[in-house]
Amino acid sequence: DLHIKRTLGEHFIDCSLDLIEGSMTVRTTRKTWDPYIILKARDVIKLLARSVPYDQACRVLADDVTCEVVKIGGMVRNTERFVKRRQRLIGPNGATLKAIELLTGCYMLVQGKTVSIIGSHQGIKQARRVITDTMANVHPVYNIKALMIKRELAKDPAMANESWDRFLPKFKTSNVKRRKPRKISKKKEYTPFPPPQPESKIDKELASGEYFLKEGEKKAKRDMEKTAKQAEAKEQQRRKRQRAFEEPEEDSEKLAKKAKSDSGVDVDVEKLKKKVKNAQKGKTKRK
Repeated sequence: DLHIKRTLGEHFIDCSLDLIEGSMTVRTTRKTWDPYIILKARDVIKLLARSVPYDQACRVLADDVTCEVVKIGGMVRNTERFVKRRQRLIGPNGATLKAIELLTGCYMLVQGKTVSIIGSHQGIKQARRVITDTMANVHPVYNIKALMIKRELAKDPAMANESWDRFLPKFKTSNVKRRKPRKISKKKEYTPFPPPQPESKIDKELASGEYFLKEGEKKAKRDMEKTAKQAEAKEQQRRKRQRAFEEPEEDSEKLAKKAKSDSGVDVDVEKLKKKVKNAQKGKTKRK
């Protein structure tokens, strides 16, 4: 509290911190000569609320430094996708975020569903574009590469009045087809009437007439059903055991073929004679 009061006091701004309500108020004094400094003081409070370090937040009070809090929460609907893209913006051990900071000359802090940026107007514009593209599923490496090329081209005075489009990388967006679901659920026809209510146990007993039976009769009926089920199960087991001793049934087609081959009805006599003659001619030639 004392540090903030001292820093804002240098610009003739009075501040009061209410710990009960958890709020901070800034107001001008009679010595305040800069009309825009009150808005800068408001930005300091906003940045401190977003967990920006005190030293970085106080940089906003300078004339050539401004800030912006980019809300990224509503850019992506799916929570898992949002977390992955936010992590892509930060990079491994904050490497990607550090690269963007060096190229844009801004301080950036990703906190929750917001990204706080502190720096020059041009740097904030570049950083905001990187953030929005990243949340729109464009990898930050592409924008970092473009910023590096622009930085090198800006050093050359001969390229000041020329178009830089031919030097910047052009990335084609590929539309990947979505996988079709295996089971396509058909929509049921709309009916204003609710579905029929399932029958309760009492309703089923009333329909079968079991509801009006006495306890003894109900028990006897249950026992009879139980014994009938047991008898059926025993019969199935007996049939299963008996199958092992039954003679297997032969295929009728196989039996028919076997009978034909045994009878010799399909033997062609002429072909057989030709084979015998050819065999005899072969023997005479060898002699």
